[in-house]
Parts: sequence; C-alpha cells; structure tokens
Amino acid sequence: MKIINNILIGSILFLNITSTLAQTDKVVAAFSKSYTEEKNADYVGAIMTIKEVYDAKSYELNLRLGWLYYEVGQNKESMSFYQLAMNLMPNSIEAKLAYVYPAAALGNMDQVVAQYKKILEIDPQNTTANYKMGMIYYYKKDYPAATTYFEKVVTIYPFGYDTLLMYAWTNFQLGKTNEAKVLFNKVLMLSPNDTSALEGLALIK
Repeated sequence: MKIINNILIGSILFLNITSTLAQTDKVVAAFSKSYTEEKNADYVGAIMTIKEVYDAKSYELNLRLGWLYYEVGQNKESMSFYQLAMNLMPNSIEAKLAYVYPAAALGNMDQVVAQYKKILEIDPQNTTANYKMGMIYYYKKDYPAATTYFEKVVTIYPFGYDTLLMYAWTNFQLGKTNEAKVLFNKVLMLSPNDTSALEGLALIK
C-alpha cells in the first residue's frame, strides 16, 4: 500500500512540475513576443500578449504591464499594476522607481515623493532617489534640504556631471560662493564651456 501511495505522490508531483514548466514556457514566450510588438510600436498588442498569460501573483507580469500601460499614456492603469508589483515585493526599488513615472505624468508629486522616501528607507544611498529628491527641493527653493540629498550623491560619485552642477547651484543659492566656485569649475572639467557652470561663475564674480 505504501509503495502505491508513493507512486501516486510521485506522479502528482511530476504532473505539477510539468504543468509549471509548461506555464513558464508560455510566459517566457509571451514576454519575447511582447518585446517584439513593443519594438514595432504595437503597444496594444504587447499588452494583450502579456494579458493572455496574466497571473495577478506574478511580480514580473505586473511590472511589465505597468510599463506598457505607461507607454500608451494610461497612467492610472500603469500605477495600478506597479502597485500590485510593489505589494508582491515590498522591497523592490525598481518597481518604486517605475511607479514614479506615471505618478509624475499625472502631476501627483505627493506620490512621487512618497516613493522616493520609501526607496531611501530601503537604500539610504540610492543615487537616483537622492538626486531626484534634491531636484524636487531645489525647485521648491528649499535649498538646505536639497543640499542634503545632493551631498549624498556627490560623496559617492564625486565627479558626476548632473549632481555636481546642481550641488554647485544649491551652494550658490545658500550664499556659499567659495564652495559653489570650486564645484562650477569641476563641472567645467567634465564639460568645458558648459553654459550653466559659466553662468554661475559669472554671477559669483
């Protein structure tokens, strides 16, 4: 009797594995087809292809649909799928970064800031989130807050154009002209005759 039970259990496990592999093959094929359709600007086709194998419990499928709906300008739908992806993997930084795009497109800056803050809770040194938060506070004219975020990025990437330039302007806005001058000149090392850096240096003189 035990032998028969073991055979039955083995058969069930084999069938489950076979079924799972078959479904995986379908999903892989669907992704491949959707990439081709996306490349050909057939975004609706790319969406429908993924939906044919859609499983709400799949992080990857939700992430893919979030991107495709964003590409066709259906930002609310995009956010919904990205939210599902984040629910499935709460520590996913990629899903949070992706969520920001449709949220920003809808002008929902509270959601944008909320996602960047969640990212920084997971990864305090994340350069993208720190830089974006710096930009948000810079344009709010909250220069002390902006410099905190830019400083984190410059510490990790001391010779990166975008953050160096914004860090220079933030220091300028804070009246730290000596620091700003040094930073603007570093920008010129990266980008000779840079219009923004030269403008900053001219204002200091």
